[in-house]
Amino acid sequence: MDKYALIGHPLGHSMSPLIHEKLFALSGITDYSYELIDIAPEDLESSRPLLEELSGFNITIPHKTAIIPMIGEMADSAKRYESVNCVRNDSGSFIGFNTDCDGFLRSSELLPLSGKVLMIGCGGVGRMIAIETALHGGSLTIAVIPSDVKTAQLLMAEILGKCGEASVKICLISEIEGQFDLLINATPVGMYPKTDACVVSDEVIASCLSFFDVIYNPKETLLMKKARALGRTAVGGAAMLVYQAVKAHELWYGGEFRQEDISQIILDVEAEVDKMNGEASK
Repeated sequence: MDKYALIGHPLGHSMSPLIHEKLFALSGITDYSYELIDIAPEDLESSRPLLEELSGFNITIPHKTAIIPMIGEMADSAKRYESVNCVRNDSGSFIGFNTDCDGFLRSSELLPLSGKVLMIGCGGVGRMIAIETALHGGSLTIAVIPSDVKTAQLLMAEILGKCGEASVKICLISEIEGQFDLLINATPVGMYPKTDACVVSDEVIASCLSFFDVIYNPKETLLMKKARALGRTAVGGAAMLVYQAVKAHELWYGGEFRQEDISQIILDVEAEVDKMNGEASK
């Protein structure tokens, strides 16, 4: 039996088992296990024997950087962000990947990433999204709250270091001006249970042609609802979540999937989110 897992700490409810179960089923693989393994930061190094029993594993916070000393070979994606969220075990040698960027790029394929892009926030996944946007030719404006200006400046310097010809600006969220082809919310504003919050004003929403929200719970944030009410395209975080898992299966054993099957899994994840929130509100 091939064993796979998600490691992190603390591990609460996760969509990973649902997504990976469906991907294994589509591949016709039945002799496998996928489990959640909670590993405290101080126990990560001593957990190597346990990890070596796995054919592959996903990684979430706080281990995405801490795992690197245990990695024998780093893919370009992992090197670019100094972050590993997927590992393939090749006979005891760990190969590290960053499939978050694949998840973002695949889920935003129909969005104008190479146009004028307004990204709200600059931490966590926002760093990866900002760099990928610049590498794909986007003219990027990073909008932040005052306390995050220094972080945004460091990110801008990193982007220019990786892509000298990139176009990057920084502004405060309260001072956003102009028209944009794409707005990306890389903040937790609007996440369940605070679903009545919106990261930008209605005026800013009206000035943007398409939207990407990293949040997957709820499946449709207030930002997305407002955008769709104006007839705009809006993509939620469930797609990114599923596509990064799809990439893991491609790396682990060469999995191949039809687009219609991936789209169905995205709908299944969104349905599960609705069910979960409905039960929580009872």
